[in-house]
Amino acid sequence: ARFTKYEKHAGGARVLQMLEDVIADSQNTETEALNSEYNAQGAYEEFMKDSNEAITAYTENIVNMQGAKATAEEEHIAAKDDLKATMRHLEELHDTLGGLKSSCNYLLDNFSVRQEARTAEIDALGEAKAILSGAK
Repeated sequence: ARFTKYEKHAGGARVLQMLEDVIADSQNTETEALNSEYNAQGAYEEFMKDSNEAITAYTENIVNMQGAKATAEEEHIAAKDDLKATMRHLEELHDTLGGLKSSCNYLLDNFSVRQEARTAEIDALGEAKAILSGAK
């Protein structure tokens, strides 16, 4: 085997420069990736914080709305009961009105007949008194 003397190749400097450039690019890429990951982690944490606050707010709104709904349902039931009671009362008043109306109509229709009967009765009492006065 024959060995030759080791010498630097002229193209070796370009290869070394290219390797140094690749190493520098990979370090820059790694630094950018780490910075991006750090920024993404911060953005994720902020997003989660905002999301949790929004969920809490929406949950409170749901609870408040459920309370308002329950109150409205109670008021609705009370209003329906009041309406039923009012309708019963109006029916009773209508029945009373019908009875009073027929009674008043009877009195009005028979007023002149009753007035004539009373006048005749007064006249008869006057005659009876005159007869009894003359009998003494």
